[in-house]
Amino acid sequence: MPCLFAILALGAPRVVVVILWLFTRWFSGIFHIALWPVLGFLFLPTTLLWYTAVQHWFHGRWTLVPIVGIVIALLIDLSPATSRKRRVYVR
Repeated sequence: MPCLFAILALGAPRVVVVILWLFTRWFSGIFHIALWPVLGFLFLPTTLLWYTAVQHWFHGRWTLVPIVGIVIALLIDLSPATSRKRRVYVR
């Protein structure tokens, strides 16, 4: 069961990207090269979502709030999926 939750958590940003790509114009006109959204989808989906949110909601202005948001998104994307395993001593 925990593996199912991990798979859902890792897949959620990618599902949101696919839904936005299919049903909205969220990604149109932001990227000049189609490779960047594909790479973002594969490697940094949360960062891709925040970057497009900044382009839409903040009109591309990188002030304090968008910069803090992109740092948090990068930390989410780059954090390890599993925590360190602790040794359990059984007596």
